Amino acid sequence: QLYREARECLTLLSQRLGSQKFFFGDSPASLDAFVFSRLAPLLKAKLPNGKLQQHLKSLQNLCNYCTSILSLYFPWDEGESCLLPHPMGLGEGEEDPHKRRNQVLSLLVGLVAMLGYAFLSGIISIQRGGVGPAGRQPIAMEEEEEE
Repeated sequence: QLYREARECLTLLSQRLGSQKFFFGDSPASLDAFVFSRLAPLLKAKLPNGKLQQHLKSLQNLCNYCTSILSLYFPWDEGESCLLPHPMGLGEGEEDPHKRRNQVLSLLVGLVAMLGYAFLSGIISIQRGGVGPAGRQPIAMEEEEEE
């Protein structure tokens, strides 16, 4: 029943949008921001059950609506075409050629952030020890006071 209602909601949104660029004409409104915030993840996410995603992709005007907003307001994002996925799919290595690099970079950034926080909050501090070369204590030279 939940899938049926969600499909019906998508169909009604598609009918309401029609051939317009945005829901209230040629410029976006808060409704567009709200609808886009719900549709874009559904369009772009890899879902274990893609029934609803497939229905959204079959509603060409909603799919174009999301793609248009993505390219207009998020130009660094490649966007995603509204074509249905190829039945053969991509191999694991073909999904993201930089996946390993991104994982390592994410790990390094997280580690630096945690260490920075630890130093700045005082959890970890570096103190110069009094140990000289070869583990010997440095010889303290006392200044003679002149009287």
